[in-house]
Amino acid sequence: MRLRLPAERPTEPPTGYKIAHPVLSQDGTRAGFTGVSLGGALPYGVVDDASCVYGRRHRPPARLCDCGFHCVHDRAVAEALLCTTEHRAAVLLRVSVLGAYIRFERGFRYARQRVLTATVGPCACGASATALADAGWGRPGWRALTAACAVCVRARTSLSPAAFARLAGEGLRVVVDGGPSALAAGPEPPEGLGVPELVAEAALLQARLDWFQTQLARLGERGEGGGGGRGQGGRG
Repeated sequence: MRLRLPAERPTEPPTGYKIAHPVLSQDGTRAGFTGVSLGGALPYGVVDDASCVYGRRHRPPARLCDCGFHCVHDRAVAEALLCTTEHRAAVLLRVSVLGAYIRFERGFRYARQRVLTATVGPCACGASATALADAGWGRPGWRALTAACAVCVRARTSLSPAAFARLAGEGLRVVVDGGPSALAAGPEPPEGLGVPELVAEAALLQARLDWFQTQLARLGERGEGGGGGRGQGGRG
């Protein structure tokens, strides 16, 4: 005889932690996330339903399949995954487990989720992030984003944390975790942008302006020094 664990009926949805890559749609109108494991090919929104990555018709989470969203109970366990080389550019998500779920020793596999908070780490150079910029890879129709500071963002396609939260919608909060200068951003309040959001937007604009000024200066130097050498060398 096979014993089964009793069904859980929590008064509030359980919460858990996972890591993912923030993504921006090709047309720049939607924001979401893509996973780091089997479901990485299927970007999802802040509130979304799981689907079977194998194309089977059952409803996740099926007991005899690996389908469904996954998360762990302990934040420290999820943060430890960010130490690996392939996951350094991911962000930490705090999620609410909705719908049917299967509880395991370390976490859940479940049918539906709401992303409550996305915590963005520092830029690859170590400075606090002021933007989520094009990471140089993606999925069909989606650009992956990575944390970037005001210097490293340059002219890449990018969003401030506040802008990403607004595009993603559903009450998502984006928190920048990068030391004393870290900024917290969330959906736009009724009165408009708050001080942290405006500071982040201003830093991003200033970084782009600095980059363009640098490029213009370089072009000017080439123009001044290139006039006398054209008659001597040609194309070479």
